[in-house]
Amino acid sequence: MLATRGATYGHVLRYGMRNLLMRASVAFAENVPIAQGSRWVWAMGSVTLWMQMSLDGFAEGPDQEIHWPVVDEELCESLMDELRSADLFLYGRKTFEIMASFWPTADVDPAISEFYVDFARCWKETPKLVFSRSLPTAGWNTRIIREDLVEEITALRGRPGCDMVLFGGAETASAFMKHDLIDEYRLFVHPILLGGGIPLFPTPAVVSGLQLVDVMTFDSAVVQMHYQQMASVSSV
Repeated sequence: MLATRGATYGHVLRYGMRNLLMRASVAFAENVPIAQGSRWVWAMGSVTLWMQMSLDGFAEGPDQEIHWPVVDEELCESLMDELRSADLFLYGRKTFEIMASFWPTADVDPAISEFYVDFARCWKETPKLVFSRSLPTAGWNTRIIREDLVEEITALRGRPGCDMVLFGGAETASAFMKHDLIDEYRLFVHPILLGGGIPLFPTPAVVSGLQLVDVMTFDSAVVQMHYQQMASVSSV
């Protein structure tokens, strides 16, 4: 009896392991998320777009204004672990220049909070790519991509576990969307109507099958919506 039970258990264990390996193989082949504890993570490289947008859908104001979002400590702190785990931060030129004008020295400012000191150090340490034909140089662990954005990101998405966060701006995000290079969206919708400017989605959206992962609300009345490409949990 014990021998029979042991053989049965061994068969179940082997079947379960084989099934797990087959699912992992499919995930790597198709780049769909696989379970890692309580989270779903992408088998291959992935790009998550983090963008601030107005209630009427604009990423920049009428005069290319980009200082209207309320990006406070509460909003950032809830997602800090995800930023720490990123392998690359991605930027367009304007967004990078704004970040580079503040964060490199923020951690030595005696008036700044401990949280922002932590983020400043994270920002400096994390490798970055900036997409620009005109930016002459970029320090702080940053590499400039001047020509083929699509080729560069396609290669990075082919690396297992290469997690990238794209912070914009609007034109760079649009280029990524045009070439289907975004795997997840974290959209931070602010309680403001700009009435014009540069829309986050400048062309009619193609139904790509996004799945809502979660929604978070903040005291500032900002709402964060997290979407993932539909080829996710249903495929594994």
